[in-house]
Amino acid sequence: MSKNKELPLALFLMGPTASGKTDLAIRMCQHFPVEVISVDSALIFKGMDIGSAKPDEQELALAPHKLINILDPSEAYSAADFCRDATKEMEAIVARGNIPLLVGGTMLYFKALLEGLSPLPAADPEIRQQILNEAEESGWQALHDQLCSFDPTSAERIHPNDPQRLSRAIEVYRISGKSLTELTKTKGESLPFRVKQFAIAPEERAELHRRIELRFGKMIDAGFEEEVRALYSREDLHPDLPSIRCVGYRQMWDYLEGNCSLDEAIFRGVCATRQLAKRQMTWLRSWENLTWLASDDVDAAFETLSNAVASE
Repeated sequence: MSKNKELPLALFLMGPTASGKTDLAIRMCQHFPVEVISVDSALIFKGMDIGSAKPDEQELALAPHKLINILDPSEAYSAADFCRDATKEMEAIVARGNIPLLVGGTMLYFKALLEGLSPLPAADPEIRQQILNEAEESGWQALHDQLCSFDPTSAERIHPNDPQRLSRAIEVYRISGKSLTELTKTKGESLPFRVKQFAIAPEERAELHRRIELRFGKMIDAGFEEEVRALYSREDLHPDLPSIRCVGYRQMWDYLEGNCSLDEAIFRGVCATRQLAKRQMTWLRSWENLTWLASDDVDAAFETLSNAVASE
């Protein structure tokens, strides 16, 4: 037996939004000893159910998901937090004699878990406060201009209206003297599992767009506006938080702030979801060791996944 074969098995089921990942995962749970871990940066938040397409009570009864509803929307959650929590859940699943099935569309989480995280310096409260003071004085755009000067790669990726990530990128440079881009070239320990990776998506882009528009319409009918109103009424939430920046939520928030009509918010939400799906597909097309599954043929997709488990 090879050293790799001795490692416990884990399954990754990735794919763009609205591609049918949850339905396939539920079907796997009904036939095999697998347990689902959510890999989704929106599903972690409590009270954000409709707009994140969170599995409902019936679906969760068939396939309980780890790492959903674990944070209040006022809190932040990093890739490092995910790696810590997911690894713990994976080890617990294996200890129960089952197989971890990681399902979602947050590709950064999958990548961090698979390859390990870079050894970045710990936060420095004093430097962080200095950055916040500068932001109050000069604005976040001025700080973004600073980031452009020493780390243009990160500056291209981080929006000036993303204070959490912008502050961290500047903080890392001021602590270490090295840019975030430079430091992230060094990876940490890789995942101690034997991973089989799958991605599901419709064969035609037009079909994915149709699915996205249909699902967004169902979210509106299910009370998405009321869900965001409940968040909007909270004094501790604002549009710069990671939770409110989630696709769909930020567009509905704009509507509630009077920046656009409801129809415009829905249109923008659909467009933003399409853009998210495009980014997810871009990640996946360059992903190594990936087996593609077709959303259009769920039975064939299930059979491929089943064979991956049965061959163990």
